Parts: sequence; C-alpha cells; structure tokens
Amino acid sequence: MEVAKVTSKGQITIPRDIRVKMELKKGDKVLFFEENGKYFLQNSASIALKHFQKSMRGEAERVGFNSPDDVVNYIKSRRKIRNK
Repeated sequence: MEVAKVTSKGQITIPRDIRVKMELKKGDKVLFFEENGKYFLQNSASIALKHFQKSMRGEAERVGFNSPDDVVNYIKSRRKIRNK
C-alpha cells in the first residue's frame, strides 16, 4: 500500500512504483471513478485502448485479413501506391 499527501490545491504525487505499474508518463491523464463506495484510479489510455480493441474485434477477418502477414502485405502495397 502506498500513501500520498494532498496539497492545499488538492494535488497529489502518485508514488513512483504505482506510476511504473500503471505505465503513467508525464502528461498522461487518469480517471477517477467510484464503485460501491470505493474509489479507483486508472490510466485513461488503457481504457481508450480497451474500448478501441473491443470495437475493432472481428474487423480484420471481416475485411479479409486472416493472418499478420496479410496485414503486412496490405501495408506494403499501400506504401507502393502512395510513393508513386
């Protein structure tokens, strides 16, 4: 368990070990939320990534990408067209 002191402006310093575990970097945004009377802190980037991954689930197969090689080949073909 880690402890942080609240300043007169309501600011805290998130302890280093917590920042590392949460992969927080300078300028990152964090979310505070409450569930059943308990308060939580979460890296907003991780939530955005999870929502994006969920919304994209199955899309690669839907457009015909069945392997990582399919994606790589598509990107190479698009680069050739753009560089002409």
